[in-house]
Amino acid sequence: MSDLAVWVHGLLLPVYGREISSTAPWCPRWYEHMEAVAQLYGLWMAWQDLTGSGSPMTGPAMWHRDHLSPVMNSLRAPSGVFAGCKPGQHRPKEPPPIDDPAA
Repeated sequence: MSDLAVWVHGLLLPVYGREISSTAPWCPRWYEHMEAVAQLYGLWMAWQDLTGSGSPMTGPAMWHRDHLSPVMNSLRAPSGVFAGCKPGQHRPKEPPPIDDPAA
């Protein structure tokens, strides 16, 4: 988790973070949103695979097209995982209710 945080804070957000707005929210406590952690972890793994020294020359372009845009669009969608979070204000998400299948 600490390596992921270093990558998110040191590379992803400074380069790709863009401005926060009601149509593109971001939570400064992203690490408390398990969906965000899962998606960012996958993004980081793809980054390592597609941008390393042994990667194809088109690896970075594929990372941008196939990984970065879909993940950031999903996370920062107005109704996405950070909906309701604002700078300085974290709002945890409640999972949807699940009916007991045994009932």
